[in-house]
Amino acid sequence: MSFKGLQPIQYGGREVWPLVEGGKGVSATNHASSGAWAAAGGIGTVSAVNADSTDENGEIIPQVYDAATRKDRHAQLIQYGIDGATEQVKKAYEISNGKGAININVLWEMGGAQAVLEGVLENTPGMIAGVTCGAGMPYKLAEIAARYNVNYLPIISSARAFRALWKRSYSKVPDLMAAVVYEDPWLAGGHNGLSNAENPREPQDPYPRVKALRETMRKEGVSEDTAIVMAGGVWALGEWDEWIDNPDLGKIAFQFGTRPLLTQESPIPQEWKDRLRTLDEGDVLLHKFSPTGFYSSAVKTPFLYDLIHRSERQIGFAKAQDEDHSKQLDFGVKGKSFWVKPDDYQKAKAWFGEGQTQALKTPDDTVVFVTPDKRAEIQKDQKDCMGCLSHCQFSSWKDHDDYTTGRLADPRSFCIQKTLQDIAHGGHTDDNLMFAGHAAYRFKSDPFYSNNFTPTVKELVDRILTGE
Repeated sequence: MSFKGLQPIQYGGREVWPLVEGGKGVSATNHASSGAWAAAGGIGTVSAVNADSTDENGEIIPQVYDAATRKDRHAQLIQYGIDGATEQVKKAYEISNGKGAININVLWEMGGAQAVLEGVLENTPGMIAGVTCGAGMPYKLAEIAARYNVNYLPIISSARAFRALWKRSYSKVPDLMAAVVYEDPWLAGGHNGLSNAENPREPQDPYPRVKALRETMRKEGVSEDTAIVMAGGVWALGEWDEWIDNPDLGKIAFQFGTRPLLTQESPIPQEWKDRLRTLDEGDVLLHKFSPTGFYSSAVKTPFLYDLIHRSERQIGFAKAQDEDHSKQLDFGVKGKSFWVKPDDYQKAKAWFGEGQTQALKTPDDTVVFVTPDKRAEIQKDQKDCMGCLSHCQFSSWKDHDDYTTGRLADPRSFCIQKTLQDIAHGGHTDDNLMFAGHAAYRFKSDPFYSNNFTPTVKELVDRILTGE
């Protein structure tokens, strides 16, 4: 018996529970977790963001980028992406055993997103029920879905964003839009669609935002059969009682991104799983250090604190002396065209005395102070860029035209590919970016996980269906 008589829905030609596994890229979800989620009757999601491939012995093939140029390394990245996601989809489909459904998830802002998506759909006919896609404005999603005859599920964070996508593109392919994923920008893990008009420190109640989304969908003539998937902050269905069978919201499904991390099938390393059990409320930070330029949510690890402190060691400069910038910065930089405020000069002097002796320019006419070792690491990571994003603030890479954003590379950010590959394949959680949703602290207090219990995906889905 499911919570409040929660009913299965028709999706991909079969009955499934309206429970979606959130796709987490760079190997934080894979065939084992998504295939098991589908086998339990839900919609499992294979992430097509830098998915792993394996060799004939089942060992993960390291993604090595040995080409001489960024453009050629980017081509390697696309091939790894197609090969990895193809393998993961095929294995997940096999595990699902004809039950549930398999979706794939792509970030529109990932490098070569369209090439990877088309390559995977080409290789897996009949296996993928739908494509979820966010992080950017994926106008081309509908036409790609039409070409391969799969459903598509845009990920948005406001009614306004949906309306723009609908007007420009999705209204032309309405029948294949299986659902609209509302990803709450204050609660979801990973990259979030927080707009400039919204305050990252003032979360808004998702109910009125989703109600406004449904009103917009109705106004635009979207079918009532098109579900809204609530994503971000979803832990127990019992807490969403007023959302189910609510005529104002229409058909609702729920996406679980954080809870599936702590299952037996979850591919993340044991250290990451153990760390999830220790988190307290407030241990996940909504920040803007990502090289995508988007806000994103991650656990407060020493890696994240290093980025916070790096930006705090930052002062503005002028290229010529003026009334405010009257002191010449004569350490940490090359050249003489760095004029700073007297107070900032004293701050920089103190940082220099603490060993932060290298000043790196940012695109915003500021400099940040770092140690010589950190400077060498930043510059090496920038040089090794393999173009994993469509636009990268950290390395100034762009995946088309002249392959550069035209802006100075930003040392306040980081190589996201490097750190996510590392944490997913056994690197220490302290040394890396550790994505999680803001409800992750609940692992510690939820009795379901007491005595170090780690459920199977089936046990988790059964638990969710009770409302707990």
